Amino acid sequence: MATWFITGCSTGLGRALAEAVLARGHNAVVTARDTTTLAELLEAYPDTALALPLDVTAPAQVTPAVQQAQAHFGGIDVLVNNAGYGYRAAVEEGEDAEIQRLFATNLFGAIGTIQAVLPGMRARHSGAIVNISSIGARITPVGSGYYSATKAALEGLSGSLRREVQPLGISVTVVEPGAFRTDFAGRSLSQSAEAIADYSETAGKRRKENDTAHGTQPGDPAKAAQAIITAVEASETPFLLLLGKDALDRYFEVDEAQHAEVEKWRELTVGTDYGSQ
Repeated sequence: MATWFITGCSTGLGRALAEAVLARGHNAVVTARDTTTLAELLEAYPDTALALPLDVTAPAQVTPAVQQAQAHFGGIDVLVNNAGYGYRAAVEEGEDAEIQRLFATNLFGAIGTIQAVLPGMRARHSGAIVNISSIGARITPVGSGYYSATKAALEGLSGSLRREVQPLGISVTVVEPGAFRTDFAGRSLSQSAEAIADYSETAGKRRKENDTAHGTQPGDPAKAAQAIITAVEASETPFLLLLGKDALDRYFEVDEAQHAEVEKWRELTVGTDYGSQ
C-alpha cells in the first residue's frame, strides 16, 4: 500500500486518479480548494482517503497540508501535481493579473508541493513525483501561449529535478495528456476579457465562444488514471508519459518538423564555433 498526495481532485483527471488510486487499495490524500467536492470519496473510502483543503497558490497552506498528510499516513510515497487550469488569449491580449495567477497555479504551486514533500522522500530514499503537463507544452497552440509557457517551464524544472533526485531513489515523471473529456475546456477554462480583431483567424478561433470541442474530446480520464498508476508502479518509471493517440501523433509531427528545420540551418549553426570555416 502506497500513499498518494494528489492536488486538484475536485473534478477531471485529478478526481479520476484519486478514485483509481483508492480503488486499488492505496491511501490517497485528496486535496481541493473546496473539500465538500470530495465528500463522496471520503464516504466510499473512510479509512484510506484523507481530504485536505489546499489552494496551491497559497504557500502558507502547502507545508501544513503535507505535514498533516505525513502525520496521518506516516509519509508520502507519490506526489501528483495535477492542480491547474487553462487560459486562452493571444500573447498580446494577455492580462497581467491573469498571467500571474496562471503561473502561480500551474508552475509555482507545483514547486511548492515538490519542495514540501522532498525532505520526507529523501529521508526514505524512495518516492515518485508526477507533474501533469500537457501536449500543449510541445505543440504550442495559438491562443494558448501563456498556458503552454507554464507547462514548458514545469517540464524544464522536472528534467533538472529528475537528475537531482534519481540517485536518491526518487523518480520524476512528466505526463503530457492530449485532449481529454474533462472540464478543462469548459468550466475550468478562462480567457482574456478583450479579443483583438486581428487575431480572429488564429487565437480567436480557440476562444470559448468559438470552440466546439468541449465534450467531444477523445481521451477517457479513467483510462488516463490507470495509465499513470501503471507508469508509477513500473520497474523503470518513464520520465515522459504521453496520454492519448492525439498526443502521440502531435509529438511526432512536432519532432519531425523541428528536426527538418534544424538540419536546414545546420551550416549556420556549426559556423558559429571558433575555428569553423
